[in-house]
Amino acid sequence: MVKTIGNPLTWTARNLAGAAEHVTQSVERIGGEEKAIPQILPLTNDDIRVALRKGYEDFKASRADVMFICLIYPVLGVLLAGIGFNANLLPLIFPVAAGFALLGPFAAVGLYEVSRRREKGEDVSWLAALGVIQSPNFGAILVLGLYLAAIFVAWILAAHLIWSLTLGPEQPENLSAFLEQVLTTGAGWAMIVIGVVVGFCFALVVLATSAVSFPLLLDHNVGVPEAIHTSYKVFRKNLRVVVTWGALISVLLVVGSIPAFVGLILVLPILGHATWHFYRSAVSFG
Repeated sequence: MVKTIGNPLTWTARNLAGAAEHVTQSVERIGGEEKAIPQILPLTNDDIRVALRKGYEDFKASRADVMFICLIYPVLGVLLAGIGFNANLLPLIFPVAAGFALLGPFAAVGLYEVSRRREKGEDVSWLAALGVIQSPNFGAILVLGLYLAAIFVAWILAAHLIWSLTLGPEQPENLSAFLEQVLTTGAGWAMIVIGVVVGFCFALVVLATSAVSFPLLLDHNVGVPEAIHTSYKVFRKNLRVVVTWGALISVLLVVGSIPAFVGLILVLPILGHATWHFYRSAVSFG
């Protein structure tokens, strides 16, 4: 029997129906299939110390920081270098550097995978970080990553607006002139204070919604909504400890960034591994 394509309208309708079915199935998978309900465990500051200790042990054993550095540092370096040589973008130097931490929970997904495998007693190498691509929840992880990217963009837009309302809209002539404006004028200090307050709000949102959501998606097929909801419940039930954890991350990132981001070679991988163990202390499936 000879097969025919049929008229264009029929062919188009059939292919659109197939595409719609594929999208529907993808959305259903992103919603998760896990039947068990995550249980929120009480946390103490000792859990933070244990997470950091185990994170350091994972760092020494796996050396997954090689991949982390290779992927993250060139991007960050090129971005900041481009900003530094473009006077029109000078006001965004600090917002971009500080806001980069908002993407950290997603950027460290490969490190969570390494820690997950070590916890199971599996042999790991830095290539194990690529194993996250094979996760059934990889699509959900990407969706949550896009959520963090949207927050990052919103922070940059907010930072630019704050600069425009204080020191702007005239562009600074060079970096030294811009620093002088920031540190020696009332408008500059107003920009610093408002920027810190607004930045703290952005960081708090990210902390509440992604403190454990990425490791949870990697560990169980719970879906994006449940992962975010679970992270928020961990944040709400253990507010003091989770805020302490977030503050510690911020301090270590600042210390690691001085000078020239060199310290982050150690700080970022250790924090990434430690986040996995922090999640394991915060969430249980019975």
